[in-house]
Amino acid sequence: MAALICGSLAFDTIMTFEGRFAEQILPDQLHILNVSFLVPSLRRDFGGCAGNIAYSLKQLGGDPVPMAMLGTDGDAYVQRLQALGIRTQHVGRTDATYTAQAMIMTDRDNNQITAFHPGAMMHAHTLQVVQDGSIRLGIIAPDGRDAMLQHAEQMAALGIPFVFDPGQGLPMFNGEELARFVEQASWVTVNDYEGKMLCDRTGWSLEALSRKVRGLVVTLGGQGCEVWTDGQRTLVPPAQPAAVVDPTGCGDAWRGGLLWGLEQGWDLARCARLGNALGALKIAERGPQNYTVPAALAQQA
Repeated sequence: MAALICGSLAFDTIMTFEGRFAEQILPDQLHILNVSFLVPSLRRDFGGCAGNIAYSLKQLGGDPVPMAMLGTDGDAYVQRLQALGIRTQHVGRTDATYTAQAMIMTDRDNNQITAFHPGAMMHAHTLQVVQDGSIRLGIIAPDGRDAMLQHAEQMAALGIPFVFDPGQGLPMFNGEELARFVEQASWVTVNDYEGKMLCDRTGWSLEALSRKVRGLVVTLGGQGCEVWTDGQRTLVPPAQPAAVVDPTGCGDAWRGGLLWGLEQGWDLARCARLGNALGALKIAERGPQNYTVPAALAQQA
């Protein structure tokens, strides 16, 4: 069973600020903000939501199929995916721009400031969802605006059940568009901030949203997550990480666990427990695709 993962492939430049952003930014001077942060450590990693989710799912033994666009500098990413055994037939290329780039700065409290250049991601709408007979599940992760709209419509038309995971792309859509995503999706995943925005723009409560899909999950970072099914809320506690090193990609690792659990036919709470365990593994390692999942974890959640 394969999972189609619609989202971005990106290169992440990850920097660590050893202080606290809150100590460097004066609230009463935001109108003339001019700050500089010394970042002693810097690394460049493979990232992007589609790549990170595919990495997580592949580690669990799944068959992820990313559908995303790369730019003129994308050869290394294709080679990376192929080396991991991840199919690349739905990875497109454009010569018009660079691959998407994220510049992420993390402070000592794991707060992050991110600058994102979409690059090739803005051409993702030129890719089309097709059913090759192996796709049984999908996810709409953050991507170009037109790509998210069109790929959701195409999955729904093909009868592919999918997770709507708007992430940082949520502000691009109005209430009517978000409602349409929800109506087409089988599951919805958001963090607590995104959940509040989704409710505000659609006019639906979390309880009401959960009645429109098979399940809704609201992730709460270090507090675990809320699982909503048919209007009923269940709190799934967090997994304890061995260390807190880098939060970049934790949500994507979680979503790989969700997809794996859904493929196995697990209930949503069990899927969330696996997701929490993967998030704990990832946060203990630097970069979004550098952790290793023990083979037994895929069945232990």
